[in-house]
Amino acid sequence: MSLQATQPLIQVNQIVPKVQLIGQQQTPVIIIDNFAGDVSELIDIGINDSQFIRDKSSFYPGQRTALPRQYIIDVLNAVFQLIYDVYRIPTTRRLKPQQGVFSLIDTQEKDLVPLQCLPHFDTPNPYYFAILHYLNDGPHGNTGFFRHNSSGFERINNDNIDSYFTQAQPFVDHITQTSPRYCVASNKHYTLFHQVEYRPNRVVIYPGNLLHSTLVDSKTDIDANPQTGRLTANIFIDFQ
Repeated sequence: MSLQATQPLIQVNQIVPKVQLIGQQQTPVIIIDNFAGDVSELIDIGINDSQFIRDKSSFYPGQRTALPRQYIIDVLNAVFQLIYDVYRIPTTRRLKPQQGVFSLIDTQEKDLVPLQCLPHFDTPNPYYFAILHYLNDGPHGNTGFFRHNSSGFERINNDNIDSYFTQAQPFVDHITQTSPRYCVASNKHYTLFHQVEYRPNRVVIYPGNLLHSTLVDSKTDIDANPQTGRLTANIFIDFQ
């Protein structure tokens, strides 16, 4: 699939992936530590050359700005075959990048809307994936994966999405009557069954239809300064 590249923005190290099978459905999640030799130039672009704005296309509780195209090329060239292999994606499907953004959480808990207070999924499409690259030094909140208790759903697809929305509505209604807060642990509606630790220069790849959430630490993560906040690079891809 190799995308046309000029001068790489990052030098990807020799990849040694770990594949964790999570939850009752044993969904593969790919973790790659020490992904790139040096991410300082990428971070500098996020700090100095980017204009962060509110992401109105999603319920992301913060600001985003476009990633450099060359970085997206570097990452996808390094991991696309791994994704094909681990998730057994039909070779008739072709990788289609959907979005590439730097992300920073900056919304205080009191300002959250209800849908920002529960785990989310990106899309019910079965071949849609998130590639998450932790950039700044920690400590910062981990990435958590959740099961919806009343339905047992861990992944939302076109067959169960209507049932999930119906069964999740009581929790949304409950949130409107209480003080909003980030979902960072199990509660009577959702079970936090797995989490991936935030480590600088770690890449995590997972299906976008998994119920997931940043486990936001209010002391370290709600910070609009790209030098000190929970700066991540997020690439979203689909195979069509």
